Amino acid sequence: MIKISVIVPIYNVQDYLEECLDSILRQDFSDYEVILVDDGSTDRSGTIAEEYAERSGERVRVVHQANGGLGAARNTGIELAQGDYLTFVDSDDTIEPNMLSRLYEKAMEIPTGADIVIGGFYTVTEANQVVEPILESLPCDRDMTLETNPELLMIHPSACGKIYRRILFTETGIRYPSRVWYEDIRTTPKAFTRASSFLYVDEPLYRYRLREGSITKNKNTKRNEEILWAFEDLLGYFRDHNLWERYHLELEYLAVFHVLLTASVRVARIDPKDALLTRFLTYVQENFPAYRQNPYLSKLEKSHMLLLHLIEKRRYGLVRLLFQIKDAFDEGKMGESV
Repeated sequence: MIKISVIVPIYNVQDYLEECLDSILRQDFSDYEVILVDDGSTDRSGTIAEEYAERSGERVRVVHQANGGLGAARNTGIELAQGDYLTFVDSDDTIEPNMLSRLYEKAMEIPTGADIVIGGFYTVTEANQVVEPILESLPCDRDMTLETNPELLMIHPSACGKIYRRILFTETGIRYPSRVWYEDIRTTPKAFTRASSFLYVDEPLYRYRLREGSITKNKNTKRNEEILWAFEDLLGYFRDHNLWERYHLELEYLAVFHVLLTASVRVARIDPKDALLTRFLTYVQENFPAYRQNPYLSKLEKSHMLLLHLIEKRRYGLVRLLFQIKDAFDEGKMGESV
């Protein structure tokens, strides 16, 4: 059996796709396949994918489908995958040359193989310049379970930069939702509840590109409403599987971080008078009325605690001002380094 299937959803990324695929094909690891899912691209992305498949022989397969969104493309890759493990690479991102080898070798530190191996990642600019490394506060010297380390649920929910045993999807029915934002927060924690063993590699192995049009930079405030749909889906799953009480604190922290902090800041930076901001605060207060007593809040940085205080006081204009100052400072630093 192939060891790893690399699934790459593709949609209108002709300016980034070659760099992405080159990084995958330069791995210092040999036993892997690459599944390129062209999700109805209208630029040259599908053609580029075919060219790489032709040059790379049996290692690279291409499938073309009508546009269904990132989740639908990942699901197609899951269905086609033959590897013992899966990993997802978004087609505007890149991976380090040793990502597959490091994650797979780590998995094999357990005689039966870990179900999930997590790596760190870099955030990078559109020009692929490193902004910062993102690492998790997890032990890297032993294997973990969700019962012994429930904080696993609170790591960055991105599907990428990890390897998953394929059966976590194929034998559970877990799939990514189609045509929505926040598909990772809906899906990654669910897959984690089906895993029996986790390992962590304390190295940035994935490069996540911050570019215009991504959720983090999108100016469409309305679509941020989907974070509420995502949490309704996620909380419903934990209730339906009798996991609500066991992981209540972790889910509460996720709601504070992703709804009250992350989504609120995205909206406030665009329109501090948007009605969504009140909805976010009300949602968390109604679903987690005691969230301020959550012990995990001590993990938040002081800047996050300040933002939380301002959001609770509905000082959204001040939140926006603080980020305008931060953005101006960051641009100044970037200019000095050029």
